[in-house]
Amino acid sequence: MSSVIQILTRSDYLLRETLLGLKRGGWMNWAAVSTVTVLLFLFGMSIQASWQLDGLLDQFGSQLEVSVYLDTGIQAADLQATVAAMPEVADVATVTKEKAWSALLQDMGAANIQGATEQLNGNPLVDELKVKAKSPEVVPVLAQKLKKLAGVDAVQYVDEAVQRINQLNQGLNWLSLGIISMLSLTAIAVITTTIRLIVMARRREIEVMQLVGATTTWIYLPFILQGLVLGIVGALIAWGLIAGVQEFLASLLSQQSEFIQFLTNHLKLTTQQAILLPLSLLGLGCSVGLLGSLFAVRRFAVK
Repeated sequence: MSSVIQILTRSDYLLRETLLGLKRGGWMNWAAVSTVTVLLFLFGMSIQASWQLDGLLDQFGSQLEVSVYLDTGIQAADLQATVAAMPEVADVATVTKEKAWSALLQDMGAANIQGATEQLNGNPLVDELKVKAKSPEVVPVLAQKLKKLAGVDAVQYVDEAVQRINQLNQGLNWLSLGIISMLSLTAIAVITTTIRLIVMARRREIEVMQLVGATTTWIYLPFILQGLVLGIVGALIAWGLIAGVQEFLASLLSQQSEFIQFLTNHLKLTTQQAILLPLSLLGLGCSVGLLGSLFAVRRFAVK
């Protein structure tokens, strides 16, 4: 029973001292929280954008088709098994020249397919294989393999869009890393200054506690908790801002064209990512707050 009372007494002391320190911090607390909020907001938005671009790349990769046009007289069914056995291939679909010719004439509005065929002295098209790659990265390699197959006349695929998105994602990651690193140092410096001013304001109280035998850990633990609180508050505000931006963009894009809505549907975060994002914000916020407070009290604790 006595141990429980002792734990409750210590917890009450730490809570009161932490809140008292934050109260004495005044406007410096808001400076620290706002700096952490900006840091975590940009951090969260960059992570989300990176995940969304990765998802868009995967979506393009799963739908990206390599069109393989065969030589005249070669049937698609003859090469289907060979192409399907390639390790880079996810799926193979055959398009006979008769099916392609019929679809082409229908798109052109030709009602008499047989008459159009006779005017051109037969079907001018060739059989085609539509090959889906397992990932965007293997498409160029797969295309080169397909070109070397006997009976293949031409291979076409749209790789530029995938490359552009991949380059954009890499550039965004490097830019975000630089900005977040600078803002992290700024946030740590602001929190360090805030906690240090609070420690200096309570210098006489700390000296009294040292004289009565209080340990260094017990004296400075409330200040460390203050840094953690600043980081947590900044993380919560940043997550609220990110959630607000997500809702605003979702409502805005829902009124756009079907293609934009298609992209929006595939830019949504997975359940795992939706859980990991706030946890990442909280982790970075706590780390920044903890480092700032440790740097602040270290100077006084070592004396």
